[in-house]
Amino acid sequence: MNPAIVRPFESDDLPGAATALIKVHETDGYPVEGVEDPETWISSDDVLRAWVAEMDGEIVGHVAVMRPQGEAAVSLWIEQSGDDEGHVAVLGRLFVVQAARKHATGRRLTEAAMSYGREHDLRLVLDVMAKDAAAMRLYERLGWRKIGETTHHFGNDESIPAVCYVAPGA
Repeated sequence: MNPAIVRPFESDDLPGAATALIKVHETDGYPVEGVEDPETWISSDDVLRAWVAEMDGEIVGHVAVMRPQGEAAVSLWIEQSGDDEGHVAVLGRLFVVQAARKHATGRRLTEAAMSYGREHDLRLVLDVMAKDAAAMRLYERLGWRKIGETTHHFGNDESIPAVCYVAPGA
């Protein structure tokens, strides 16, 4: 398998990204929402910019930078930094199929989003489910800093512990 190519998301990528999302959900239980309608979840109106990873002609990963929508990580960062919401965005919708994980695909997708944040004067924040230790290790290796904890609510009154992070500054 060749290393993945990370490139900007195009509308033609939507079916392949949805298929990859379903594969990731089947292996990892992530995401906890959006799987019933993956194309709508991936192409949310809150997406500012997105990227895909493609390997051997197949979409194997995705990440998006999104407008804040009341996420705990956004509130925590604004409270701690004094930043205003206009300079904060959320890294979200990051997923990589299992077969592509040993090729630094998640790192490269995250770095694409981080570059966009720096270029547009946006401080990126995120929350990650506490059970997703590999994701937390990735963010920490890239310099993200833990800023607090929250509970991620989804579905029919379901919830799961989550950890909030902020990307390194410019």
